[in-house]
Amino acid sequence: MSRQRFLALLVAAVIAIGGALYLSAERNQQRATVGAALLPMLTGEINTVTQLSVRRGSPTPTVTLHQQAGQWTVAERGDYPADVSKLRKLLLALSDAKIVEQKTSNPASFSVIGVDDPSAPGATGAEISFTAQDGKHAVIIGKSVGEGNFARRVGENTSYSVEPSISFETEPRFWIVSQLLDLNAANIQSVQIKPPTGAAYGVHRAQTPADSPAASAASAAGAAAGAPKATPPAAANFALDGAPPGRKAADSTVLAPSSSAFGGLTADDVGKAGDIDFSKPTVAVVTMSDGNVITFTGASVGDKHWIQLQASKDAALNAKTAARAFEIASYRFDAIFRPLEQLLVPKPAPPAKPTPPAKPAAKSQATP
Repeated sequence: MSRQRFLALLVAAVIAIGGALYLSAERNQQRATVGAALLPMLTGEINTVTQLSVRRGSPTPTVTLHQQAGQWTVAERGDYPADVSKLRKLLLALSDAKIVEQKTSNPASFSVIGVDDPSAPGATGAEISFTAQDGKHAVIIGKSVGEGNFARRVGENTSYSVEPSISFETEPRFWIVSQLLDLNAANIQSVQIKPPTGAAYGVHRAQTPADSPAASAASAAGAAAGAPKATPPAAANFALDGAPPGRKAADSTVLAPSSSAFGGLTADDVGKAGDIDFSKPTVAVVTMSDGNVITFTGASVGDKHWIQLQASKDAALNAKTAARAFEIASYRFDAIFRPLEQLLVPKPAPPAKPTPPAKPAAKSQATP
């Protein structure tokens, strides 16, 4: 065998052995990675997180949650209180995420699975970064796969499929505390409406015979004598204020404020009151049995419905709503600011016009 041929065979053998060793190392590395935590540092640091941000298709965060004076707030919504339960759910999902399989390390393929640069306008994945006691960490969560997602730790080229699934919102409005207030309809004494134009109107809880002083005295006397207590009326009696001349108020059950109007009222979004056009508002003043008076100031801007809130005896509500406006669902807006026509007996339909008699068919002339 010639020296040249021997050297060629030796080089080929070295390359083959090196390749085999490389592949073996890669397989061993993948086996060691499978089942490992995507973010192992988060397990022991989850309670030390003080800030979390999300960005998709933007060089800056689209959502920033941070602690302000011991309270989690949404920076992009004027530091309005954040929904801590959603934040906790996301941090637990990140902490629980385990690597299922190692995926591409080729940056050219990152966009296919959604782990490309999140600052790109068309990015499909999103970067989640958080600051804990041991520093700042970031991960890109890509498209869904199986029961999880593709993911890539920021600063690394290797991507993975991870489980369980990590779901989250990238818009600030979904991170605010949505609950505004919850008024019990049974405690509402009156609702007065002042529309942008025209006269004010409203409804008030009317005194029933059972509520009269004489009835109350008789009830007390009966109770003292051991008489059974009278059964209260099933529904409150409401009367209409400001009915137009010639129109009749609707039935009391129609006039009574609905629990779906003021109970469990939630906000879809929050903004600065000065950024919303309240120049021609509709105002609803709700008086409660404890003397608390809540004023709702409403305005429709495009297809969105906004309200401002102020209470006479609820300092906590006033602190939360001061200088802020809240977007609410259209059906809730309509239920709060009911138009007067809804509180009236419908006008009778105009009589149908008589059908004119059919014209007789014209006679055809005979041909001579």
